[in-house]
Amino acid sequence: MGRILSIDYGKKRTGLAVTDPLKIIAGGLATVSTFELFDYLKSYVSRESVELIVVGDPKQTDGTPSENKARIVEFVNRWKRNFPQIPVVFYDERFTSVIAHRAMIDGGMKKKDRRDKGIVDEISAVIILEDYMRSKQLMP
Repeated sequence: MGRILSIDYGKKRTGLAVTDPLKIIAGGLATVSTFELFDYLKSYVSRESVELIVVGDPKQTDGTPSENKARIVEFVNRWKRNFPQIPVVFYDERFTSVIAHRAMIDGGMKKKDRRDKGIVDEISAVIILEDYMRSKQLMP
């Protein structure tokens, strides 16, 4: 069984989350420089079985694509050319950063730590993955 990996793709940094092999739990994997993302994922999939990648689909509140969408599509197309055996799906990521900040506050994280945008990106990737899993009834 393979894992599901999610990507919260950003212009500078990208948050990653992954399930366990049984697809029961979603957890943060890392925050990496977007410049290094392709190589990081290439290395990761060489070590771990990944059966699906879920990419956050950035939309404005009115549903139109955000300015980051073109960069994400470019990355996804490159990935599909190099790893056609691993399917990629887009999943709505609206409000994940707001939800991530709320989770950090509710979890008692100090204000100084909440300013670390890398943590926000990784938590956002977890939220994308959990929402996707719930939508597919893979998670309660």
